[in-house]
Amino acid sequence: MPLSRPALAVGTGPRSVHAARRWVVEVLADIGRPELSEPAELAVSELVTNAVLHAEPPISVLVRGTRGHPRIEVRDGSTEPPVLPQPSELDPLADVDEADLMVTFGRGLDIVARSSDAWGAEIEETGKVVWFTPALTTREHGTLGTISGLTELLERSPSPDNIPFHLLGAPVRHLADFERHYRELRREVRLLALAHDDEYPLAKNLSALFGSMQRELREGLDSDDVRRAREAGEATTDLTVRLSRESAETMGRFVELLDFADEFCRQERMLALARSPEQRSFQTWFLTEFIRQQAGQSPLPFAREQPQRVRA
Repeated sequence: MPLSRPALAVGTGPRSVHAARRWVVEVLADIGRPELSEPAELAVSELVTNAVLHAEPPISVLVRGTRGHPRIEVRDGSTEPPVLPQPSELDPLADVDEADLMVTFGRGLDIVARSSDAWGAEIEETGKVVWFTPALTTREHGTLGTISGLTELLERSPSPDNIPFHLLGAPVRHLADFERHYRELRREVRLLALAHDDEYPLAKNLSALFGSMQRELREGLDSDDVRRAREAGEATTDLTVRLSRESAETMGRFVELLDFADEFCRQERMLALARSPEQRSFQTWFLTEFIRQQAGQSPLPFAREQPQRVRA
């Protein structure tokens, strides 16, 4: 069964690091990987310390990935990328034994590099996630980290040739949930591909597909209409999304991509839940509307019970 424990909210007080260490140890025990506890404690201590001292709230800790390769993430509200240690800085620590390492924090991200099989940072619009997959033991030589997600912060100008698509009666709650689910799933497959692409080749393929559809989906889920409705406390809103015909066809293909991602979650036992029937119903309507209207059909308002999807 997928891991269902929610993220741990981390405060900025002196006990925050201790709470994060204890929580991570408990989660690893829950998923049957207690042998990873020592390196995980060490690395999460460093990341939470850095977030408390140098980043912005909110700060949280989450475990994702797979049971074979659990990934620990520390999220904060700063988009400033961490300074990754250079290869020359990943040499063995001098005059520091393992017992000292386990009680000493703030030595830099080289501590994370020595405690991980893979690690890095994912920069998002609202902050960043620094992640690592814990190793079995703390090593003398560290692993190089990777920073991803930076290119997605660049704004792209809409094409003047775009045509309007109308999405009627879209529930604001479902739109926000779809955006959150998409971001989490996109990040999940990308980080899994970065860390273990040889063992999960499907993740690499999914990651490339998600990346190719990033702009199109943002046009619908984060539009001015959605923001106005959210600020006004409205339950539903009518959206007008301007996309090229080619982008509309891409949005339609995203229906199959999400179905495929659900199956991938189940087969690989990722520590993330596949979509609920309610999520699947709304997302299918939202994406299929682009195919329908591209084919010349009139907009169909959202309804809880959806008709059969229309294929191009």
